[in-house]
Formats: sequence, C-alpha cells, structure tokens
Amino acid sequence: MKMKFAENLKIWSLISLAIIAIGLIIALTSGVNLGIDFTGGTMIHINMDKTYEVSQIQESIDEYNLEADIIHAGFDKTEIIIKTKLSLDNTQRMEIFEALKNDFNLTNEDFLEAEQFGPTVGKEIQSKALSSIMIASLGMLIYITLRFEIIYGVTAIVALIHDVLILLAVYSIFNIPINSSFIAAVLTIVGYSINDTIVVFDRVRENVKKMKKSSFAEIANKSLSQTIIRSINTSFTTLLVIGSLYVLGVEAIKEFAFPLMTGIIVGTYSSIFIASPLWAFMKDKTKKMNYKKV
Repeated sequence: MKMKFAENLKIWSLISLAIIAIGLIIALTSGVNLGIDFTGGTMIHINMDKTYEVSQIQESIDEYNLEADIIHAGFDKTEIIIKTKLSLDNTQRMEIFEALKNDFNLTNEDFLEAEQFGPTVGKEIQSKALSSIMIASLGMLIYITLRFEIIYGVTAIVALIHDVLILLAVYSIFNIPINSSFIAAVLTIVGYSINDTIVVFDRVRENVKKMKKSSFAEIANKSLSQTIIRSINTSFTTLLVIGSLYVLGVEAIKEFAFPLMTGIIVGTYSSIFIASPLWAFMKDKTKKMNYKKV
C-alpha cells in the first residue's frame, strides 16, 4: 500500500493550522511567556556548595515575591541561577543572598555574580533574531531557486515558516519562557530543516526526469517513499543525542535542547508532509494556468 502524501495535503495542513491556531488563541488571551532576555530583569548566580532541590531554595526566598525561575548550573549542579523579571538594586540582591547564606551556611565568596537586564536588550535580541531569520530565508530562497527552480524555493520557505510557527505555538500552549536559547535553537532548526527538505527535493528533481508521464502528486509520493526512511533515521539519531543532553544536562542546556528536539520533530514532519506535497500542488496549479493561457 502506497502512502498518499501529496493527495492528503489538506489533512496535513489542517493539523498544522489547528496547532498554530490554538497557540495563537492562547497567546492572545494569556500572553506569551517572555523570559528576562526579552522583558528585562535580574539574574543572580550563587554557589551553593551542595545540590539542593529548587523547592528548598524557593522556600528560602519566598518572602521576596520574586516569581523567579531557579535553575541549576555547574558540572555537578551545585550552583544556582535565580532569574526574575523584577529589577533589583544591589541592596535587594544582597538581601536575597543573605537569606540564602543564613539558611544554607554559605560564605561571601559563594556570591558569584549578578546582572541586570534592561528591556532594550530584549528588543535588540528580537530585532537581530528576526533579521537573521529573514536573511537566512532570503539566502535559502535564492540558493534553492538557482539550484532547482522558484517553486522549490517558495515551498521550502513555507515549510520553514511552518516550523517556526509550530514551535512558537508549542511554547505558547505549554507556557514555556521564550529566551535567547529559543532564538539560537530556531536558527539551528532552520538550517536543519532546510537540509532535510533539499534531500527530498533532490530526489523529486531526479524523478521528474524519469517519470515524465506521471502526475506531480505521483512524483512527490515516489520521492518521499524513497527518502522517508533516511529522513526518519537521521532525525531519530539526532534526537537520541539531544535527548541525552536534555535528560542529563543542566537547566541551561535543557533550555536549548527542548526547542531543538521539538524543532527536529516538526522539521521532519514538514519536509515529509508539507514541502513536497505543497510542491506537487503548486506545480499542478502552474500547469493548469499555463494550459489556460494557451
């Protein structure tokens, strides 16, 4: 039984649109959970000498109402990073440290560093991230158009936009903070996803020459059938590595690993169920328009 990838484009598209719509509704009603990299705030880095549960540390500083994210750092997870969207002056930071110092028998040397982020930094990160994605997309569009043709380039960019929107929807649905690690992961995913799509498009181009009497949908199905095992195996082995980092790594690594894992899954989905079926759809539309002109 042959899988009808191209013929079921509407189904794949509806699945994606449903996820994006849910994420958009939640974002509009509840707002997007932006990290301090975007909103501004304060970061305090402390050496605890031992590994403590986040709940223990949170209990110690509850009276300050920081609404903070507390993550472990360091190779043996004996350090903590407290991130809050509140702007704390030096006196307030030292009060928090003194509370931890008294509860966990710390010394003054255990106060490693403290930083304050302004909202202007977040705006700059957003601006540069959007610029990077736009420049990367334009470069990919030009490259794919020169290597293949414009329809290949357009469908590849649509698939990339799909990946980014799905990732944003997942973050919105699960209320995960969006920070600089998320931006770095998005840029990594864009490169990973386009590579997988190009591999499929290479096979599509070969089959276009071989299957001249076949429909574009049949060509897309044949090409995907020939490359789907490769795509799944590549993604699976990559997920094993990143999954290990997520399970065994510290919180800072997990912040980067999670969007990567999600992006790889979504990128694999889009290269199989969105890019090539959309190519077949657009080729059919172009062919019908050319017939009408004649």
